[in-house]
Amino acid sequence: MSICGDGQFPVAKPQKPKSLHHVSSQNPISEDKLAAASAPPFGDDYSEKPMQRVATTDQDEIEDPTSLADSDSRFCTFNGVQIHHKISDARVSEDAFQQGKRISYPMILLHGFGASVYSWSRVMKPLAKAIGSQVVAFDRPAFGLTSRGAPVEQPSSGSQDSRPLNPYSMMFSALATMYFIDFLAADKAILVGHSAGALVALDTYFEAPERVAALILVAPAILAPFSLKSAVKENQKANNQNQRKSSDSNAKDNFLFRLGSLLMGLIKGMGGMIYSLYQKTLSAILRSAFGVTLIRMIIDKFGTQAVRAAWYDSKQVTDDVLQGYTKPLRVKGWDKALAEFTVAILTDSASISKDKSLSEISCPVLIVTGDMDRLVPLWNSERLSRAIPGSSFRVIDKCGHLPQEEKAQEFLSIVDEFLQRVFEAPLQEVT
Repeated sequence: MSICGDGQFPVAKPQKPKSLHHVSSQNPISEDKLAAASAPPFGDDYSEKPMQRVATTDQDEIEDPTSLADSDSRFCTFNGVQIHHKISDARVSEDAFQQGKRISYPMILLHGFGASVYSWSRVMKPLAKAIGSQVVAFDRPAFGLTSRGAPVEQPSSGSQDSRPLNPYSMMFSALATMYFIDFLAADKAILVGHSAGALVALDTYFEAPERVAALILVAPAILAPFSLKSAVKENQKANNQNQRKSSDSNAKDNFLFRLGSLLMGLIKGMGGMIYSLYQKTLSAILRSAFGVTLIRMIIDKFGTQAVRAAWYDSKQVTDDVLQGYTKPLRVKGWDKALAEFTVAILTDSASISKDKSLSEISCPVLIVTGDMDRLVPLWNSERLSRAIPGSSFRVIDKCGHLPQEEKAQEFLSIVDEFLQRVFEAPLQEVT
């Protein structure tokens, strides 16, 4: 374990990615896979397992997360939050010197909801070897061993408020990602986001696209848009016709139009007020003693079942895997931090990707998912790949929501193939 201060490294000369026209979608989805992927998340395989208590009210909890750190853990401070992270650096190995660097960009791994740097433990070193550079994974606030900072109410969108960022907000995670790009003394980095971490990767890209060399989205928890091209064209055509007719309309038509517009504005305003009231009420409940206790009860009862449900083959979920996911629950204040994280999701108005279109993404993109993902439907990932120009889409057979854990070797091969394709680097075997 080490506490980092500067941790600066020399900047490597970046390589320009190849054109994306040849990176196309692959592995179309069959009907049997769609049916299998929609199976109930908690079936007989999970009910047979004895329930393991992981969040009881009487368990011993630790004030200092660093006391739970691994030998390769590191800590640094960003905006007052002590961030736990790990680094795998292939540049210091003999293999890197013998084979030469393949890609000059470092890689940053972004975990999903309820996970931590542990979820990347099987692939960090092989990925570093594949790119011949550094790979960094860090725990987002509310997860892992990163400190549980005090929440900060976010200013409204477009506000010039100078208050510090809420550590549980999406914007904080995006800025923390850019901090690590600077920390690695790099101009750009390859961002790999799993599940909800894919949202962080997207927000980081839209905040600073010039800092992102490529995006790899793994079982991305991003709602894919429906194709509305034909509907939009019809609406535009109808609007043009209405505009032509309006020039000949009488005063009665204009009055009805204005009245209708006024009513629609009132309805929209009332809807906004109701949603705002809903947000405030739910936020108050989550932050209350009742809400925090409810979160603890849910995690205690369903936490280990949720981990098993994320795998296609739940028999691979060993006690060591469960320990890796539940160890952060021994840090005091994890329940309140999780409540604050949930509140931030409900009230976050500063997420950049909300106002952006997936069609605006111009960097190389790879989407990888398991055909038996019970948490993020396979069809959503395929639709997402269609919405991002030039993206590559790959499906791993007999795999759940965690390809980088359940099918690590296949995941590494897919990523390696993608990287050598877009960066014109020689393909090498990763183990």
